[in-house]
This record gives sequence, structure tokens and C-alpha cells, in this order.
Amino acid sequence: MHRQPLLEALERYAELHRNEEAMIKRFLEFVHANERCFERSLDEGHVTGSAWVVDASGTRVLLTHHAKLDIWVQLGGHADGEPDVLCVALREAEEESGLKGLHPLSEEIYDIDIHAIPARGEEPEHFHYDVRFAISGGEDERFSVSDESHDLAWVDVTRLYERTNEESMLRMARKWLAKSIP
Repeated sequence: MHRQPLLEALERYAELHRNEEAMIKRFLEFVHANERCFERSLDEGHVTGSAWVVDASGTRVLLTHHAKLDIWVQLGGHADGEPDVLCVALREAEEESGLKGLHPLSEEIYDIDIHAIPARGEEPEHFHYDVRFAISGGEDERFSVSDESHDLAWVDVTRLYERTNEESMLRMARKWLAKSIP
């Protein structure tokens, strides 16, 4: 079953993050109930992959000022049918930043989030079931801004609150500062 690796990874994540029980339960229920959970065409929502990209020193994270949402967030995007969400996170981070040599700091899930995406044109409001991985940005930190972003910026993790008050972003910063990488 193509969903099995994600389900197993979510179960391992649940063991480490018991304080996120309600969100993990909702995420698991969604993946169990929707064979097409990786497909963007699933109207109620779909699984996405994101990257918490940190610099070589581990003190800064690369954020995008998302063009459609107009907020500062981590890099990431749609799975488009790909069940390997780590692969999705790496692909999206490279496409959105132009960075080369990205690699996971762990193959385990770093964070998850479920968030509403507002209706746009013909696309109804739906949910992103976002799976996030801690990714090393490599040695060359020069990025290029894609069409999906207004801007990109390396931001000191301890000052992330200056760019965003999104709880899921602040939660990832707290995890990073506590060094809770599986």
C-alpha cells in the first residue's frame, strides 16, 4: 500500500510528540480514509511535503514570503501523487530556492501541520496535511527566488517571530532550539 510508509512514519512521530496527539490523530484518519491523499485533485485536501531548511551553522532557517498566501513560511509544496514525502520536500525546496546539495538531517518527520488553504478561483478551500523534514541547506547559501515567492530570506531561528506569528512556524523553531531532531 503506497500510504503505508507515511502511516508508519506518523506512528513513529506520534511516539515522540504526544503533546500533538489531536493533530496526529486527525492526520492519520485522513491518510487512512483517502487512498488518493497524495493527489492535488482530492478536493477536501491532500498531503504536502515541506522543508525546514537550516544553514551550515544551524542558526538560520530559509523562509519564503509565499506569493499566494502572502506570509513567511518554510519551503514546500504539493506531492502531486508522489507518496515519498521526504522526496517531495527536497524537490520543492530545491525548486523554490535554487539551492543545490540539500540533504535531510533525518529521514524521520520533523513536524506536521494541518492548515486551511483559502479558495482561489475555481479551487475550493481545502486543507494541506503537511509533512515537514529538517533539511541541511548545504555549503552554498546563495538562493534564487522563484515565481512562487515574493522573496526568500535566511532568518535567525531565535528571531523567527519577527517574520511570522504562525504557530506552526514558531513550533518548528522551538523544536529546533530544543534540538529535538529524531
